[in-house]
Amino acid sequence: MKPLLLEIRRNPMLWLLAVVPVLFVVHRSMPDAHTLHFVLSILAIVPLAALLSLATESVADKTGDTIGGLLNATLGNLTELLIALAALRAGQYLLVKASIAGAIVTNTLFMLGASLLLGGLKHHVQEYNRDGARLQAGLLFLATIALLVPSILVEVDRPAKTEFIQALSLGLSIVLIAMYGLGLVFSLGTHRKLFSSATEHGAHGETSWPMSLAFITLASVTVLVAFVSDIFVASIEHAAKVFGMGAAFVGFIVVALVGGAAELVSALSAARKNRLDLSVGIALGSASQIALFVAPVLVLLSYVIGPAPMNLQFWPGAVAMMLIAALTAAFVTNGGRSTWFIGIFVIVVYLIFAMTLYLLPPTAA
Repeated sequence: MKPLLLEIRRNPMLWLLAVVPVLFVVHRSMPDAHTLHFVLSILAIVPLAALLSLATESVADKTGDTIGGLLNATLGNLTELLIALAALRAGQYLLVKASIAGAIVTNTLFMLGASLLLGGLKHHVQEYNRDGARLQAGLLFLATIALLVPSILVEVDRPAKTEFIQALSLGLSIVLIAMYGLGLVFSLGTHRKLFSSATEHGAHGETSWPMSLAFITLASVTVLVAFVSDIFVASIEHAAKVFGMGAAFVGFIVVALVGGAAELVSALSAARKNRLDLSVGIALGSASQIALFVAPVLVLLSYVIGPAPMNLQFWPGAVAMMLIAALTAAFVTNGGRSTWFIGIFVIVVYLIFAMTLYLLPPTAA
């Protein structure tokens, strides 16, 4: 516990942990103050994300960057999954799909681009294992193809549109989950040596915690994030009206950034420490995990907890953005080396998407 307390004392960002109990008190005493809930939720998730980052880095120091990146992506995506589940129960399928598409695009472009930018500014030229990046980019491209097909074919098969798209979405969900499992077997089992870090890293004494403390912190923070996410989702609709944002923009940009805060903090921290394998693994691993696992699982769960089954038919703009994001990631990570300008390039692609969506939000799910 001592390393955790020392970290809280010297890290000003972690002082925002005081907002967490304030949020719970305000939510209980002022249940109709939705805009205040929205702002406090965002402020509460930031320090929780930082703690998650520190704990995950400690685990990665002992397990390696490949498993560390997978662990961070999985725990970070838990927040996005909880947010999507809350929206799913409420029947807000546009918000669910926007959060899925936004998380894929945000992790692929903004998180990856920011990591390449910050790491490049400090280390000039960085290297990473391009085999791992190629695998994640390839899986992401495969998933975007699966999401693209229902959106295209709905225009071709109009007579049986609903039944056809629903059956196709169900089948594709099962295929994508199976593909995700096979990808784990390939990268962590049969061909694990191919995905070792391009550079060696020793222990980081300042941030490396005992494994017991790291796992306790991971579990505790995950529970707190779940509660905070529930409050955040309940306040989104009202806060969006106050700030003049559409539901799709909120899901695509705001929910994606807030839900991915833990992974973003970890990816940026790793890049600054010249651990770009971990950064790339977090960014692309999280995006492919959402596309191959989270999205299909939400389709399956919609049969149980949703007011109606959800499909994988996204609006054309979202599909185009996800496909372009996957191709951009494959293009910039092909060489295994990076500089700050490549990070700028990737971020600008993300900004183009964000500006377009804000000015011309979609109207259909």
